[in-house]
Amino acid sequence: MAVNLDFEQAGELKIGQVGIANLRIRTLDVERLSQEMRDRVTRAPKLFGRAAVILDFGGLSQVPDLATAQALLNGLREAGVLPVALAYGTQDTEVLAQQLGLPLLAKFRAQYERADAEPAAAPAPQRRAPEPVPAAPVPAAAPAQPGRMQLGTVRSGQQLYAENCDLTVLSTVGAGAEVIADGSIHIYGTLRGRALAGAQGNTAARIFCRDFHAELVAIAGRYKVLDDIPDTLRGKAVQVWLEQDQIMIAALD
Repeated sequence: MAVNLDFEQAGELKIGQVGIANLRIRTLDVERLSQEMRDRVTRAPKLFGRAAVILDFGGLSQVPDLATAQALLNGLREAGVLPVALAYGTQDTEVLAQQLGLPLLAKFRAQYERADAEPAAAPAPQRRAPEPVPAAPVPAAAPAQPGRMQLGTVRSGQQLYAENCDLTVLSTVGAGAEVIADGSIHIYGTLRGRALAGAQGNTAARIFCRDFHAELVAIAGRYKVLDDIPDTLRGKAVQVWLEQDQIMIAALD
């Protein structure tokens, strides 16, 4: 039997720091995109079933027309997720969002907008320097921001976020719980819920866990769900990292 080695996907799914999935459309094939999402919901219904999804058309050469975009919304809803907004792109994206009756989320602009999309502002004219005055004492540098530490269990339905730092959990992350950090995540108990490190795009972030039973792990938006994780790693002490844009998981010695 021939084996299909083409793993290219029509849509690249990334998990945002607040648990909202961002679907960056790479190929405008409504049927294929809907089927891919249906497969994700089937494999991980607790994670993706009725999940809020933001559509990002920034990977296409042009924004789809209203009929195609509406067909995509319908297909994704039938697949089991809920499209809730469009990611910022061009003026055409804004018009499409208005036609669809969906909000436009400008927070994705910085991540996906081309660097040359807008000309740089002209420098302000220089003014004559004022007469020198005695220099004020330079204040001491602020101490480095310590990582966030969680002593107790993170229970089902709870979400813990460590902004601009690492997160250390000394107890268990229960099933249905979510721990998020802009840096790395260290879990000294059991991980049964979701762990998302590098939430702001830090690809060097890692996840360390003493007892691994995760529903989902993610680094800088790239993720693996429970069904993608080998049985040999479950219950083991592991580390999770990103290598060549792929999630890697290995047992710790």
